[in-house]
Amino acid sequence: MSTHAEFPTLTSAATPFGTTAGYMPGFGNDFETEALPGALPQGMNSPQKVNYGLYGEQLSGTAFTAPSHQNERTWCYRIRPSVKHTHRFERIDLPLWKSAPHVDPDVTSLGQYRWDPVPHTEEELTWLTGMRTMTTAGDVNTQVGMASHVYLVTESMQDAYFYSADSELLVVPQEGRLRFATELGVIDIEPQEIAVIPRGLVYRVEVLDGPCRGFVCENYGQKFELPGRGPIGANCMANPRDFKTPVAAFEDRELPSTVTVKWAGQFHETKIGHSPLDVVAWHGNYAPVKYDLRTYCPVGAILFDHPDPSIFTVLTAPSGVEGTANIDFVLFRDRWMVAEDTFRPPWYHKNVMSELMGNIYGIYDAKPKGFVPGGMSLHNMMLPHGPDKNAFEGASNAELGPEYLANTMSFMFETRFPQHLTGFAAKDAPLQDDYIDCWADIEKKFDGTAGKK
Repeated sequence: MSTHAEFPTLTSAATPFGTTAGYMPGFGNDFETEALPGALPQGMNSPQKVNYGLYGEQLSGTAFTAPSHQNERTWCYRIRPSVKHTHRFERIDLPLWKSAPHVDPDVTSLGQYRWDPVPHTEEELTWLTGMRTMTTAGDVNTQVGMASHVYLVTESMQDAYFYSADSELLVVPQEGRLRFATELGVIDIEPQEIAVIPRGLVYRVEVLDGPCRGFVCENYGQKFELPGRGPIGANCMANPRDFKTPVAAFEDRELPSTVTVKWAGQFHETKIGHSPLDVVAWHGNYAPVKYDLRTYCPVGAILFDHPDPSIFTVLTAPSGVEGTANIDFVLFRDRWMVAEDTFRPPWYHKNVMSELMGNIYGIYDAKPKGFVPGGMSLHNMMLPHGPDKNAFEGASNAELGPEYLANTMSFMFETRFPQHLTGFAAKDAPLQDDYIDCWADIEKKFDGTAGKK
């Protein structure tokens, strides 16, 4: 804290960046930040000459003519324009990273599937070589749908950088800690946090504490946004102040480097002679962000019945159909269960949405066995699913007092499109072949007489 001489009774904050060092709070805010004093032009975007000999460059996340409340762009003031590269783009192969449409004729996607955690190996893997696609949906070329991935990362990217022209990436760590050194600043994430990396943003991924494993939702469609709360009002669920965007950080390094671009489902590489992380200052509302899932404030029934799982939506990517998401990111964390005379776990159902779930840690209440941390499950559109017998019997016969559901954090990538399994998911990932057996011993209770059985 500091006291200004001209206002001796006022105490001012010591930092303009909020309460988390290195980050600015808010979701979708219009930020401004500079790593050197005077690097950020004031009152205009494109002066004839920028201080420090910097180049002005705009990164647009929406069409220029998008409605003002949806328009997203960031002005960057950088040491070199990003167009500077020394070789034509050359196509490279990352065979385990797939994009939609991808339908393997030898794979059946119709079914209920569950996987154990994809195991680590002795292979040295970076963010690019360690990506393993599990499902694809929609079409990357028409910018609808998604893909879900598991990442296994043991090595930092060395003088190597990446950006996706196809998608924004929602990163959900399950093990280990990663650093995303981006053009617009540095984001460190660990389990129980997430990061969203925008389409077109260049970054390098470093291992802070490995080996690292986690999940990625690749969003081809409209950007993630906070869901409308409706009657819930202004508070709870994911609050905007808990999202953190990094302050400006740059490096001025001249050495041979590579930039890999994902474009229309293909990967291309070019050579440059410097680090592209050379943005000294920037302002705008198109930027990476991190969020601590432990700050998510769930809401739910406090008398009876079980609300739809949409009540647990953290972020949503809209589609062209109102109320039907391209992707919902849904979180099931520890919480109180208090509903009276109610079956409290998720009920049996079929859904027009397809649901891919992952377990970050702990026990999921609908499947107390088999769905372990690092594991995943897929219940595709209009396929029935729900609690196994033990979960059903336990919840149906429990003494219903207030219960704190602890030691649990799972999530769901839910989309309006069918999710197609990749060959890796069907043949190489540790698929639980006996998953559907968890419903085999559900008993018939109907005997034609009234009363609760």
